[in-house]
Amino acid sequence: MATFFLTFSLLLLIMLGMALGVILMNKSIKGSCGGLNAIADADQCLVCKKDIDPDSPLRERLACPRAKKMLERAQMDVENARS
Repeated sequence: MATFFLTFSLLLLIMLGMALGVILMNKSIKGSCGGLNAIADADQCLVCKKDIDPDSPLRERLACPRAKKMLERAQMDVENARS
């Protein structure tokens, strides 16, 4: 039981340190580049505004019908959220 509390305390201390680092450095947390941006037929990344590689392997992985449905549903959710 002592090992659990020691591990939990250590992880809590690490998380607190990371949070304080972000707060004190005055930087905002950003998402990663690529990912869904690479498959959404966007020209630029939403996070860093860099051009997206049109030959991304992620586009090939989403060629299946199930993945296309998921992508369409996600786009509809985004459009509904905007209105």
